[in-house]
Amino acid sequence: MAKKASDNITYYENPGGPVIGTVSRKVIEKDGLYFKDLDGSGEFKVFDDWRLPASERARAYMEVLTADEKIAQLFISDWRMGKYLSQFPDHQPKLDESGTLDDAEFNGKTIFGEQHLPGTTELLKKWFSRHLILRANPTPEDLTDWLNQLHAVAEECEHFIPVQVASNSRNENGELIFGMNDAGGVFATWPGTLGIAAAVKGSSMDMIDEFADCIRREWDAVGLKKGYMYMADVVSDPRWQRTYGTFGEDPQLICEIFDRMIPKIQGSKDGVTADGVAMTVKHFPGGGARENGFDPHYKMGQWNVYQTEGSLEKYHIPGFQVAVDHKASSIMPYYAKPAAKKSAPQTDKNGDPMELLPYGFAYNKPFIDGLLRRQMGFQGYVNSDTGIVHNMSWGVEMLDKPERIGFAVNNAGVDLISGLFDNEYGREAYDRATNDYYEKNPVPEGFTKEELVLTEEALNRAVARTLTEMFELGMFENPYRDPKNAAEVIACRKDWDNAMDAHRKSVVLLKNDGVLPLTSDKLSGKKLYAQCFNKDPKKAEEATKALREELKSAADLTEDYSEADYAILLLNPSSGEYFNATPGYLELELCEGKTVHDVDDEGRPTESVHQETTLAEVGKIKQIAERIHERGGKVVANVNVTLAWEVGNVEPYTDGFLAGFDTYVSAVLDVILGRFAPVGKLPLTLPRGDEVLKVSADGVCISPNDVPGYDKDLYMPDSLKDENGKAYAYRDSAGNYYELNFGLNYDK
Repeated sequence: MAKKASDNITYYENPGGPVIGTVSRKVIEKDGLYFKDLDGSGEFKVFDDWRLPASERARAYMEVLTADEKIAQLFISDWRMGKYLSQFPDHQPKLDESGTLDDAEFNGKTIFGEQHLPGTTELLKKWFSRHLILRANPTPEDLTDWLNQLHAVAEECEHFIPVQVASNSRNENGELIFGMNDAGGVFATWPGTLGIAAAVKGSSMDMIDEFADCIRREWDAVGLKKGYMYMADVVSDPRWQRTYGTFGEDPQLICEIFDRMIPKIQGSKDGVTADGVAMTVKHFPGGGARENGFDPHYKMGQWNVYQTEGSLEKYHIPGFQVAVDHKASSIMPYYAKPAAKKSAPQTDKNGDPMELLPYGFAYNKPFIDGLLRRQMGFQGYVNSDTGIVHNMSWGVEMLDKPERIGFAVNNAGVDLISGLFDNEYGREAYDRATNDYYEKNPVPEGFTKEELVLTEEALNRAVARTLTEMFELGMFENPYRDPKNAAEVIACRKDWDNAMDAHRKSVVLLKNDGVLPLTSDKLSGKKLYAQCFNKDPKKAEEATKALREELKSAADLTEDYSEADYAILLLNPSSGEYFNATPGYLELELCEGKTVHDVDDEGRPTESVHQETTLAEVGKIKQIAERIHERGGKVVANVNVTLAWEVGNVEPYTDGFLAGFDTYVSAVLDVILGRFAPVGKLPLTLPRGDEVLKVSADGVCISPNDVPGYDKDLYMPDSLKDENGKAYAYRDSAGNYYELNFGLNYDK
């Protein structure tokens, strides 16, 4: 093979049809048209014919694949780029002749499991794996070269299947965290999804069209054709770590966003197209109904709790129904399992009682095969969340790994399992359907053999569905892209300008005691103090230095707040760690060294305690405010909302208070300094304080976990309600409630 696939692609133009791109695959001429020889036979077959429906081609091609080739299509896992190994700092790559693929063997261990893996070429040729997850953050050119090289190696196999590489979203600003925000800053960078929701609420839904169209063009330009995006989850317990990746707590807004976004990203209202990007909407049936916020990556978070009758259908399902109606290519079930004993009655789409079996949703037939497919009408494929076979197999821990695979695929209806390349376990599940394994070994209690094995029918169904997506995306005809063009598309000034406009519109003005905007005439002859606060003092120090550099041309800065007339304080709190269980509930108060209770294995509060910090030096904010107010000065603060923070330790000391959502500092300053008038509205409610999140000795929260913030007052005790009948939302010193849709303007 030539050293670099990007330099050795041959294209064949079809009049009125798709371009055929190949590095080494033979091309068949028929009827004056070009077709790629998919099975290497040299004969024109049904599946070669791009004029036929994708589903027909997929079913036909699935029939020629071997059992092992098909089993390999059941699994998707993280994969490494030879030049970008930040995720694996101890690994020594062995680059292939192109300098793009890592052909070294690899011993990998993450929270999702441990596995010894081959080099990339062997993975593609011998293992026949075709589904990878990209976590690296490469340049557009390097990403395109890498993807092209994967396809070129795949062309050398007897049966050609392109390599479908999935990624979490790459077009939002935020801290890079493995498994959540894997990449950022390379593609046109918008605010966090909460910020997009805040901006849309205050401006126009047209922004979603711009956002989605930008994603489709950029991802298609590099050849990245599948996104693990976006979250249709409604935030209903504010202590859920994944809050920041959602569009907030408003089901109606989420429906409106997905109504515009899915067709724009996928290419049409009828599903994916050759210039579209397949979406995997997550996390069905809604990950927001967390039991006291616990994340299901660990044991205490394994339950979805529906304390409120009808909450599943009222709040959590609507966004997914829109995704189904717009033919989202894939849907990802959450790790968690429904808690029947802790839940009030829930209904399905027909109004009948919903069966709440205690299995993780990827294993849960009533939810996947019943609710999602049969009632909601989902026609795409089901892609499990990462790690269900090994570490997050909630409800099926008693099954061995082949049985978990069989139960997910054969019984529930999962088509692609994310986690590890479990080809051997998949083969074992497949063999058990016809060998004497269960004549020698007992079937686990409560299950049947038919539920636990991988049948030929189930395997064929799953493979046909994922192949259909690749046929629809045009990947069999031409998976290749031009690295130079990719760089030009991603450098498009209009997309970056639109993204910057969204950053400015995402800023929410929460409080203004006549101080904002801090225009140049107000700052003239005055001294300004600026400081950033973070959970990590070192990061705060670095951010403060950058903030002061950005402000030095706009004001006379001082490093001594006791002589300042104004202060601008930027707060970037943080709580918990994504892949590690916290000793107690996720802390939402802006605090330092706060003593809080631990929880036991059942998630109930205990007598033992620990300390939590979400914002180092938070007490200094009061000191700064007191000194500046003594001089008749004013304090302005902006809090970065990644969780629904309790702001009572900060807001009372400010004269101007704003919220951003992984919003650029420059955009926040544009609003503070009067270069842009704020329009953003809160996409979620900020809770009043610990009293509205209190958990009883039995582990039951005073505000129901399954109800969004805007409706929690319907269930709050009267003893907590004020004269306006409100209990849950934070009320500031000006009398405003920081609830869904709140946001001030400069003319109010």
